[in-house]
Amino acid sequence: MRIIIVGAGKVGYALARHLAEDNNDVVVIEENEERRDIVQNNLDVMTLGGNGASAVNLLEAGVKDAGMLIAVTASDEVNMIACMTAKRLGVSRTIARIRNEDYAQQGDISISKTLGIDVVINPELVTALEINKILSTPSSLDIEDFADGKVRMLEVKMRPTSKIIEIPLQDLVLPKHILVAGILRNNKMIIPRGQDILKASDHVFFLGETETVKDFEQNFITTRSTKLKKVFIIGAGRVGRYLAVMLENAGFDLKIIDSDKIRCELVAGQLSKSMVLFGDATDKELLVEEGIAQADAVICLTEDDKLNMLAALLTKNLGAERTFAKVGRVEYIPIMEQIGIDVTFTPQLITAGTILRMARSDDILSMSLIEGDQAEAMEILLTEDSPVIDKQLKNIDMFTECLVGAIIRNGEVIVPTGEDYLLNGDRIVVFALHNVAKKVLVIFKGRR
Repeated sequence: MRIIIVGAGKVGYALARHLAEDNNDVVVIEENEERRDIVQNNLDVMTLGGNGASAVNLLEAGVKDAGMLIAVTASDEVNMIACMTAKRLGVSRTIARIRNEDYAQQGDISISKTLGIDVVINPELVTALEINKILSTPSSLDIEDFADGKVRMLEVKMRPTSKIIEIPLQDLVLPKHILVAGILRNNKMIIPRGQDILKASDHVFFLGETETVKDFEQNFITTRSTKLKKVFIIGAGRVGRYLAVMLENAGFDLKIIDSDKIRCELVAGQLSKSMVLFGDATDKELLVEEGIAQADAVICLTEDDKLNMLAALLTKNLGAERTFAKVGRVEYIPIMEQIGIDVTFTPQLITAGTILRMARSDDILSMSLIEGDQAEAMEILLTEDSPVIDKQLKNIDMFTECLVGAIIRNGEVIVPTGEDYLLNGDRIVVFALHNVAKKVLVIFKGRR
């Protein structure tokens, strides 16, 4: 399928990379020459210079033969007009990144039917939802759900006192419906085998039936209580405001700190119970006075990566239980984790992953990017023409960097062994390193 991407920032680049690797015919339109050259020199895609909202440029990009247009420039207006123009030129599906809350408040009917946008992605809202999801599981670094919530992937950090470290996985006794899908060690992702062991400080990805995973997660809770209660948000930008409303509605004891008076007034106007503080989040006296030592979580959401890192480290040093930091640069993630920040996340990758779930082929029901794009978890539907139908997993020629973590059959979740067969109509969750992810469909669907 031909897919046109308007905008070659971090989100556009990530989308172009993945969609091209899925053997789509990708065309990227970007006005900025430097960003355009980065795409051209690193990806097997076609690039065009110019305004992606221009009908002339869209026609040059082959819009009449395209099945999808994704507009992810920094301008909401350009994204909206690009989708509207593409829709009128015959594109069947359009996706737009739109940040402005005023546009979002018009409602989906106005946007989709009047402007021709099929899917609207608000990056700040998507990021806030992701943080809120992680906060719902006190010990997790990340969680992802598949198969309509029947399968869950849980990322946790191994403690030196854990009873399951230093034991070969083949000898490890885990609940019946759970397996280890991946291990992140020294910033390198590993697809484990029976002889591998878990070590202290490893980030481990457990995959299994959701209710079993929820019970299993209790083994890793280190917070003062089994449920987070007191939360600080540092930064009252769009992500901070969205998250603050979610957390207040969920009953959290919430405080928000920002050094911009206007942003403080904005978030205060959206809240009724929480405290909004106008001040410097690196002011030690302010933090101590406001009880940072009793905080179950501190979430740093300013636009400055270095400030988020400093605030997270300072609050951790002052006694906060868990710290979260938003970063704009993926290369900062391992650094922040190494210095003790519990959870780091990049809105651009969260946004790209959300769009990819919608842009990928019908063969992929859902997918998630793992650890800064090092790996992917995909939910795939098997049909009667799949080459693996009626085969045992042990007899399927798979890469060592790939494993089937779950089979969903007739609504039931099976955590498979090599003895299990794959049947027509099964939905499978596959965990794969990035370098083989694009070949997964070839293995399980026979399609290139």
